[in-house]
Amino acid sequence: MMGLRKLGLTFVTFLLVLTAAACGNDNDAKPASGSESGEKYTFKLAHITPTDHMWHKAAEKFKEELDNRSDGRMKLEIYPASQLGTEADMVQQISSGSVDFGFITAAYMSSRAPAFTAWFAPYAFKDLEAANAARDSEVAKKILGTLDDQGLKGLDYLFAGNRVMLFKDKEVKKPEDLKGLSFRVTPSPPLQDFYKSMGASPESLPLPEVYAAIQTGVIDGMDMDLDATITNKYYEVAKYGAVTNHMVWPAVAMMNKEEYEKMSDSDKKIIDESIKAAAEYAVKTRSGQEEEFKKTLSDAGMKIYEIDQTLFDPYIKQFDEKYGPTDPLIQEFIDTFRE
Repeated sequence: MMGLRKLGLTFVTFLLVLTAAACGNDNDAKPASGSESGEKYTFKLAHITPTDHMWHKAAEKFKEELDNRSDGRMKLEIYPASQLGTEADMVQQISSGSVDFGFITAAYMSSRAPAFTAWFAPYAFKDLEAANAARDSEVAKKILGTLDDQGLKGLDYLFAGNRVMLFKDKEVKKPEDLKGLSFRVTPSPPLQDFYKSMGASPESLPLPEVYAAIQTGVIDGMDMDLDATITNKYYEVAKYGAVTNHMVWPAVAMMNKEEYEKMSDSDKKIIDESIKAAAEYAVKTRSGQEEEFKKTLSDAGMKIYEIDQTLFDPYIKQFDEKYGPTDPLIQEFIDTFRE
């Protein structure tokens, strides 16, 4: 009887050991927090444009892609229209980690990382699709890499329309007609130098002040894109629009570098693929709107016309000769894409 009792206890002990081992194996199979399975995120993204601009629509596309690709683990809060301050404020917030993502103009970034100046080489691309294809070039990726030492991870580029010239009440037909005009230009050295070379006087007004400035004659015109001309209703105060398409206008999609680097490889892949999908969506949508936008502005009373690109040849050459030698990446960019 005693033998049977001992045998029973031995059997029970054996079962308990097996159960403990099985439980231990189950625990080992469960991913730890932050691993490839499953950390949940609520990200913040900031940009400067209104909610009907292409960059905001791209942000919404990014949000959708993150949610779908992560099975709902990655949520995105979007702060448009400079709600979190100027671009300088936003970049500081991204660098410090209080904001996760930003769509920041390459024009502003050129003041912090000079290699971004390359994107403003006048007439470097024949159209928006050609500029978009340049996103995947080695030199474009190397330019993004110059953000690493600022606590930023350069992810990709997003395009709105190419730059055009708007004028309050003067129909400018050649570059020399810009001489003496007060012209609102984004506060970026390459853009300002391009207009100075043609005799204009660049003014760096904050975007919210531009409408009133041209309405009251503080400025004679502005460097803009057709998208923003419509969304900001500049057609109400500017009579003439020269569709020069003289420069592309990328936003730099960026993320807090420390946050990106501590993510699992699979989550990094979700980020990378989601922003790429948003960038492709933006350019494909925007490139098909050119004629529609020109008609919208014409119907609103603005005279829309073109200026012969060859008239700008001396100013293109001047830009290349000035900026190419200042940075190896700018020179590589010009050599790669200048036809």
